Amino acid sequence: MSLTASLSLLPSVTPLQIDAVTFAPAVRSPASSNPLFLGGAGVRGLDIKGKFVIFTVIGIYLEPNAIPSLSVNWKCKTSKELTESVPFFREIVTCPFEKFMKVAMKLPLTGPEYSEKVGIVMAIWKSLGVYTEREAKAIKRFLEIFKNQNFPPGASIFFALSPKGSLTVLLLSQLLITLT
Repeated sequence: MSLTASLSLLPSVTPLQIDAVTFAPAVRSPASSNPLFLGGAGVRGLDIKGKFVIFTVIGIYLEPNAIPSLSVNWKCKTSKELTESVPFFREIVTCPFEKFMKVAMKLPLTGPEYSEKVGIVMAIWKSLGVYTEREAKAIKRFLEIFKNQNFPPGASIFFALSPKGSLTVLLLSQLLITLT
């Protein structure tokens, strides 16, 4: 099946621009070559001295079968309810369909600064009783990957999560130069 034909089977989505980062309506997963549609995008940041500072812009792409899978529990919820629902996002992460995420750097971050949030995930897994030796090995490897990395503004990290639990990470640093 051609790229155009397989992408036409995806839900109709338009490109989305979030804080100068444009997310295409559909992509092919670099891990499986499956077509994926843009499920959503947003920013991550911190409130610093009363001002929200954006550090990253994130887009997530999903397999078409994500819609029927998620709609079982979430079809009657409003966009606002879904946006504010931690269980909804947890289900997106844990459901058995392929996911692909693009994380674009708005501000410079070191690998350790980026990956320190893994400690929060680890604490959540422990509290849920799902933190096993397998997760411990995965987190150790994740921290090793990012240990010596630096991400300037414009750099991106791509994550492909397979339904079988494997994670593919692609690091792309871009030096953006504007000539006038």
